Amino acid sequence: MKDVKCECGHVNPLGTVICESCGKVLIENESKKLLDMRYEGSARRSQTYNKTIVDKIWNFFSSVKVGVVLIVITLIASAIGTILPQEMYIPKNIPAIQHYREQYGWFGELYYRLGFHNLYSQWWYLLLVASIGVSLVICSLDRVIPLYKALKNQRVTRHSGFLKRQRLFASYAKKLNEQELSFLKEKLEKKRYNVRMENGNILAEKGRFSRWGPYVNHIGLIIFLFGAMLRFVPGMYVDKVLWLTEGETKPIPGTDNQYYLKNEDFILEFYDKEKDKEVFQEALEKAGNIVKNYQTNVVLYKQTKEPVPGAEPELEKIKEFKIQVNKPLKFDDYALYQVDYRTQMKKMTFALTHKESKEEFGKIEIDLNNPKEKYDLGNGYSVQIIRYFPDLTFNDKGEPMTKSLYPNNPAFIFKMITPDKPEGETSVVAIQETVEPLGENDYKMTFQNLEMQYHSALTVRKDHTLWIIGIGGIIFMIGVIQGSYWNHRRIWIQQINGELMVAAHTNKNWYGLKREIEAIFKDTDLPLPKDQLNSEEQGSSEKGVNSVG
Repeated sequence: MKDVKCECGHVNPLGTVICESCGKVLIENESKKLLDMRYEGSARRSQTYNKTIVDKIWNFFSSVKVGVVLIVITLIASAIGTILPQEMYIPKNIPAIQHYREQYGWFGELYYRLGFHNLYSQWWYLLLVASIGVSLVICSLDRVIPLYKALKNQRVTRHSGFLKRQRLFASYAKKLNEQELSFLKEKLEKKRYNVRMENGNILAEKGRFSRWGPYVNHIGLIIFLFGAMLRFVPGMYVDKVLWLTEGETKPIPGTDNQYYLKNEDFILEFYDKEKDKEVFQEALEKAGNIVKNYQTNVVLYKQTKEPVPGAEPELEKIKEFKIQVNKPLKFDDYALYQVDYRTQMKKMTFALTHKESKEEFGKIEIDLNNPKEKYDLGNGYSVQIIRYFPDLTFNDKGEPMTKSLYPNNPAFIFKMITPDKPEGETSVVAIQETVEPLGENDYKMTFQNLEMQYHSALTVRKDHTLWIIGIGGIIFMIGVIQGSYWNHRRIWIQQINGELMVAAHTNKNWYGLKREIEAIFKDTDLPLPKDQLNSEEQGSSEKGVNSVG
């Protein structure tokens, strides 16, 4: 493949439609009277080479359609990822697949199997994001380099065929003198045109920088995507949820067990219907109780040295803090935000009671998160838990089962052993309900007390990528402004063989360009260029009618 040399002497890359220097049309297209000036008729690699595997990959990613399809697929995948909570936002006390299966059925399990539970770290999602970045880079390079060369190499004197096939064009027999040329140059410069003159010809140009707006957009998007992908590099980004019950101490996720947090107390406050009724009366009447404040009083610890396997870590107290909504605990590069809370049953107390005499023979306190198998009450009295259902429900056959491992609706199958009933009596006990499946018993488990506990949800965040994403966003907006509020305008005034030709082109806002030329030519006898697009469309319409006839 060889370069193409124009009659003006300029050597153009293979595939160039319009000579980069003089504007002579090198590849004729009779179906189009007007020139396609989108890329100045410059040769693009994707439209020239298609032999090697590199060429094919380049051509694939240089397609705008491919880029749009990749973006649409990524958006659809991201939308699906919001249907169910991501894995980081679900409780950690059971396996993720079990949670999705129990809470959302077959759809939840499919959701997990396809990787949507942890979408933003899936290899195929990262591949989609990387492909968008590659497409942006190749699309930009495929267009911006030849466009830059064509605009840089353009001469003042252009080929007559180039001028005649511009959208705005006019010509008539006239020759401009030096005074008229100077007058035109002055008027063009007042309109902030950069004017170049050569052998009595004029090229007036302004707003060329606006042509780079889309490519500045691409640079901003590439930087934005790069920052987003850096979030998957260890140590660059953390966004996790830490659930803490009152009195519990846990390592803070994302800190490699260097920091620990203890939930000293959880405080929940509501607006008072009497004190706050003047301000919130309407809202209180509609919603009832409205939360005024929920906060977690915590103690931050730091591990002093690497722990011995199986031993308790040695912790050093760093600070105490009251975490409230919009008042996070900040340390090092981390921030802990109060985001949620929930109440949950903690302990239930039962008394072994003789049904007829109402005599009690001891109490048992059951930790609903970790119940014992047997409780010894002494003097030959004991209680065994045969089955425990944290979240009682019944299957299609009417058999008891648990919906989840959370103690939302606890139920027990007790075996009560007493001196007069050494073989034991069986009783099924749920909240406000007792069933004796093997016949009427002499003893029963009487409900005594229920202890609740608060679970506080804290979001752990660390972000070293935010400034990169911010820079990408700023550059993107600069490109948007650059390409939206300015446009590239050119006016050619040439004298060829006693004929005066006037042509003009802009990448957008043709009405504005026409009005500007009208103001420039106001005090001259130069002809206003005509819009050849209308005449071309009219000619095409007449040609179609004649062919049908």
